[in-house]
Amino acid sequence: MDLMLKGKTVLVTAASRGLGYATARVLAQEGANVALCARNVTPLKEAARQLARETGATVLPVVADLTQDVDIQRLVAETLRQFQRIDALFINAGGPAPGHFLDLNLEQWDAGIQLTIQSAIRLVYAVAPLMREQGGGSILANTSVTVRYPMDGLTISNALRTAVIGLVKTLSIELGADNIRVNAIAPGWTHTERVDEILRARAEHNSTTVEEEAAKIVTEVPLRRMADPVEFARAAAFLLSPAASYITGVTLLVDGGLARAVL
Repeated sequence: MDLMLKGKTVLVTAASRGLGYATARVLAQEGANVALCARNVTPLKEAARQLARETGATVLPVVADLTQDVDIQRLVAETLRQFQRIDALFINAGGPAPGHFLDLNLEQWDAGIQLTIQSAIRLVYAVAPLMREQGGGSILANTSVTVRYPMDGLTISNALRTAVIGLVKTLSIELGADNIRVNAIAPGWTHTERVDEILRARAEHNSTTVEEEAAKIVTEVPLRRMADPVEFARAAAFLLSPAASYITGVTLLVDGGLARAVL
């Protein structure tokens, strides 16, 4: 299938590694221009070099902290300066601190709010008016299977990522007349650095090993394995692309069947 991404510009946040990098790579392979951001300059520039070398795409790295509005404004301005437009936005950020409610503190909640929901709000405020002016666009928010299947020890994620889904659904209604599609994607267990962090936290809490915790997880997944990041990235690229032109307001689970919810 042709995703019709050749020559389109996609802004991908938190893209120096993990699901952000995997998604940027698939987009670049499909011929899109890609703007990347991350907080740390060295891994960001290396990711950009690797993508450009592998795919031949034009890749713009911009150092930005998604909890800072000034950084988001600069990120969007530099993307426009390089590419003149933003056709799609992939909202992605690192996960909030893992832990059970009584083991967490208010500072961790505040940090999670800034990273998970406020960053999404800031990015949409920065990009949606541009998309309206240019006649449309696509916004995709990366969440988690926890929006349908709350997980033990991920209290902050369970709460805040569900708030992102509410934002996505509302925006899909409000911005539909402007030809701006807004969707969410919800990964399950995928081999990333974030999952390694969760496994270590679970092992510490349960006095087990990372390997034992990983084995428990696999038995819960109907496909009996974790995902490779590229499996997530292909689905994300489709939702971001013009090939998904009549899809808006949905939350796509990429979880190997983990969530038992009917809807």
